[in-house]
Amino acid sequence: MKKLLSYIIAAALGFWVADMFVLGVEITIFPNSSFFGIPLTAVWHLLLVLGIILGLLNYFVKPILSALTLPLRIITLGLFDLIINMALIWIIDIMFEELSVPFLLPLLYTSLIIFALNMIVSSVFGKKW
Repeated sequence: MKKLLSYIIAAALGFWVADMFVLGVEITIFPNSSFFGIPLTAVWHLLLVLGIILGLLNYFVKPILSALTLPLRIITLGLFDLIINMALIWIIDIMFEELSVPFLLPLLYTSLIIFALNMIVSSVFGKKW
């Protein structure tokens, strides 16, 4: 449970930081923005939804993709994980019209930001309180 919560927090914070600092990444709220009928009226609502979706994808789908692409991960010495992270963020970009991440460099920077925040948040949650 701590791992899933750390994925969600890191993804939400990562999208927020990427929106603030990465050129090309934009998160905008439209008047008709909703998620399964729940109206999204503020940017933090959308960041929370994006964080939950990416956290769930990282928790459930990423281990399957990592197992399927194990030979590529071995050949590239683990750098193919970055491609998997970029693909998951790109899928979220396709799902939500409120999120705009242009193709290569902003997607790479967003993926690196979320990866770094995930390491920081998981180290904080990993300690005994």
